[in-house]
Amino acid sequence: MAEERGVATIDRAEALVSVRTVTKTFRQRGGNVHALQGIDLDIGRGEFVSLLGPSGCGKSTLLRIIGGLHEPSSGGVTINGLDADAARAAKQYGLVPQSPALVPWKTLAQNVRFLTGLHRGSATHPVMTDAEIDGLLETVGLAAFAKAYPHELSRGMQQRASLVRAFALGAPILLMDEPFAALDEIARADMRYLLLEMWGRTDTTVVFVTHSVTEAVILSDRVVMMVADPGRIASDRHIDLPRPRTPEMEDTADFHETVRLLRADLRAFHG
Repeated sequence: MAEERGVATIDRAEALVSVRTVTKTFRQRGGNVHALQGIDLDIGRGEFVSLLGPSGCGKSTLLRIIGGLHEPSSGGVTINGLDADAARAAKQYGLVPQSPALVPWKTLAQNVRFLTGLHRGSATHPVMTDAEIDGLLETVGLAAFAKAYPHELSRGMQQRASLVRAFALGAPILLMDEPFAALDEIARADMRYLLLEMWGRTDTTVVFVTHSVTEAVILSDRVVMMVADPGRIASDRHIDLPRPRTPEMEDTADFHETVRLLRADLRAFHG
């Protein structure tokens, strides 16, 4: 990866995810909505990349196009050489939405293992074994609640189960659409570091949508800032902070300076 003054680029030949000149227009009764225009983005294997920006700038739309859930109006996406539809058929993605979407009549353990029975994984990214899943449940503090049903769990516990379920699939790419948005700040802070701990055990590539500058800095290798009308990429910054990231890092001068730079970008691009 080449860097200059915090701006990040990646060799296209090394990219796992390649987005090329993607445009998306939604046709509505009152007129067309130009959600994305001319998006070019490369994401390397094992990178954690956050899409940051205000509501309406196309972050979630771009995430869904990467995941093959929306068709671009023009341009295209390749995932390890496959188009997005083929990559989805090949089980290349795991999705962590805002809502945990647990099956209400299954226990926590059954919810976590439910999709692994339908997903064979691949030679490079197999589904986790039961022992590995049990280890993750222990890591996130859910082992004692394995037989509990979703309605017996707090929202934070449900979201932890959703994370374990996503990693258990062994998918090479996780797409995360503001998964912590509904949590209180204390639970949200805990979830960030739990996510980093789980991600650090794998070579999973993560694309993470957020409105929070602080969250993006804590989690990311790169922060891609988007602007609206139409949605486009305004900047792509490498986060030059050491890993593993810890809560204590948030008190350092380097952390505060990185947050300051991104907030300055937000003011510059959004007024």
